[in-house]
Amino acid sequence: MRFLARIASLICAVNLLIGRTFSWLALGIVVVCFTVVVQRYLFSVSFLWMQDLYIWLNGAMFTAVAGFALLRDDHVRVDIFYRPAGMRARALADLLGVVLFLLPFTWVVYQYSIPFVVRAWGYREASANVGGMPGLFILKSFIIAFAVLIALQGLAMAIRSLLVLSGNEPLVPEPIRYKTDQVLTDHTKGAL
Repeated sequence: MRFLARIASLICAVNLLIGRTFSWLALGIVVVCFTVVVQRYLFSVSFLWMQDLYIWLNGAMFTAVAGFALLRDDHVRVDIFYRPAGMRARALADLLGVVLFLLPFTWVVYQYSIPFVVRAWGYREASANVGGMPGLFILKSFIIAFAVLIALQGLAMAIRSLLVLSGNEPLVPEPIRYKTDQVLTDHTKGAL
């Protein structure tokens, strides 16, 4: 079980590093978008490559930080049952969700994106806009990265669930531990 905990910890470290790094692209997106607007409306100048740039940065950021968002539990969840549930019930729900939904979804995304990305790399696909940015094939590769990072984080979630269900909760890596204080706080406030 310690080996599984180390694997989960390594996956979390990878997603933390990638997420914290690529989240800085948000600042770049704002700066580039602001520059495009100022150039267009104050100076009547427009560069298509700059318009491509902030859209591509947005795509790269959101696909790269998806695993990070899953790690932090920042995704949308209908938690009518999940939030008030105990740790073991959460672990079972997460394990079933990962095995039945998340991993098959990432496999489908991965399988369907491979030919798409290989074709883009084969002819070094660039922007469809005249004067747009070269290197669209690199951006399309982020689709594969998205599927891999989400699948890895799903694997870490499954390991967390297995550790909790087997009674080895102390081995769960800190970044993905279930927040027991949230359940207690919600119950004391009467938010069931």
